[in-house]
Amino acid sequence: MQLPFFYNENAITEIEGNLSEETSKHVSQVLRMEKGERIQLTNGKGLLQTAEIKEAYKKSTTVKIIDTQKIEAGKRKLAIGISPIKNTSRFEWFVEKITEIGIHEIIVIKCKRSERQDFRKERMEKILISSMLQSRQVWLPLLSETIELNEVLQNTKFQNKFIAHCIDGHKSNLLQTLSCTDTDRITLIGPEGDFTQEEVDAAIAHRCIPVSLGHSRLRTETAGITAGIMMNAV
Repeated sequence: MQLPFFYNENAITEIEGNLSEETSKHVSQVLRMEKGERIQLTNGKGLLQTAEIKEAYKKSTTVKIIDTQKIEAGKRKLAIGISPIKNTSRFEWFVEKITEIGIHEIIVIKCKRSERQDFRKERMEKILISSMLQSRQVWLPLLSETIELNEVLQNTKFQNKFIAHCIDGHKSNLLQTLSCTDTDRITLIGPEGDFTQEEVDAAIAHRCIPVSLGHSRLRTETAGITAGIMMNAV
């Protein structure tokens, strides 16, 4: 049986330490765990700790560290660059599911046709943490502020760069374009109204490969999930 799994941003570096008030409350009041029971903790940066409860109080639970592991991130970094979605709940769904898939970074891009210019980052970060714990991962995806598309194109360091769009013209299938190499990858997903031709041309000028995600026209959040699955599959 798997141990209850919690996020502890500040790793416990001594033999014993205290959990945050939020985690302490969940341990003591929600799960009603008691002295001697064990839990697992992660700081979202690859650390996995097994701990034994010494004292369980709702504001400060004390634990003893039994085991500490450092789990390395994958050899390749996977990122989705995506325009914020007008419907907040749909964007939250995207953030939740893309974390479960195992994407390492979400870059929120501002495009000419973006209907929403910003998003509630604090709210999204809570969803990231919840999804990381639900899927029992130890690496919390990075989440950017909203960044202009041109800035992303100029500064991104990914070796394989793709832009998925619906404009007529030659496009490769993303899944068929990916190679079985351990190279960093990013796919750009446009807003509900798609990228403009000028944005696609700018992306190609910055060595992005234009790609298709299949025969259907997908919603922004569905396209982001589809691209994430494809990038993680090969």
